[in-house]
Amino acid sequence: MDAIMRRTRERPTVTGAVPPGHALAFGIALGAGAFVFLWATTTLAAAVLALAALLFYVFIYTMWLKRRTPQNIVIGGAAGAFPPVVGWAAVTGEAPLAAWVMFAIVFFWTPPHFWALSLRLEGDYARAGVPMLPVTDGPAYTRAQILRYTLMLIPVTLLLGPAADMGLVYYAAATGLGAAFAWMAWRLWREPGSMPPMRVYKFSLLYLGLLFVAMGVDAAL
Repeated sequence: MDAIMRRTRERPTVTGAVPPGHALAFGIALGAGAFVFLWATTTLAAAVLALAALLFYVFIYTMWLKRRTPQNIVIGGAAGAFPPVVGWAAVTGEAPLAAWVMFAIVFFWTPPHFWALSLRLEGDYARAGVPMLPVTDGPAYTRAQILRYTLMLIPVTLLLGPAADMGLVYYAAATGLGAAFAWMAWRLWREPGSMPPMRVYKFSLLYLGLLFVAMGVDAAL
């Protein structure tokens, strides 16, 4: 699959610079080492959660969902949403409601973020037979889904306010950033010629980074 796609065909496992067996052994060693390191330096809960996310990403998303369903990004996004929960568990040994709201924020952010990129890479995915949403349902439907998930994301971000006792700084950031994200997603849906998908993709990266910075600033104040 990587050899077919333009963006991945120079990866060292494709070119032969790194034999697949060596890559597999290295990956297993990293996963096992990370589990031991987290357990030794933080908490067992953090180590177990991080390992669960790794196994979910490898077996559920990469080996199963990515090759079979256009919902791969939606369901598989759970793996990428685990870090806030892992971080909370590493510090406290627990995973309270606020940590899971942060999980939900990343979970609902992932589809519009990645589908915007997949609109740009539709040809690559089609050649490789990867059932990404633009390939299976078309660009127009994908743009509509980007807007839908963006609109669902905004109220989820506001839930963190009561769950983590956030204040004005966070609420202002969540509202302002959410409005900007929704406006870009709406333009991508209604006026695709004037809103390149990569612009939405790049903004989504900035959006999530600034949102989490606002969490830290608000908590510090």
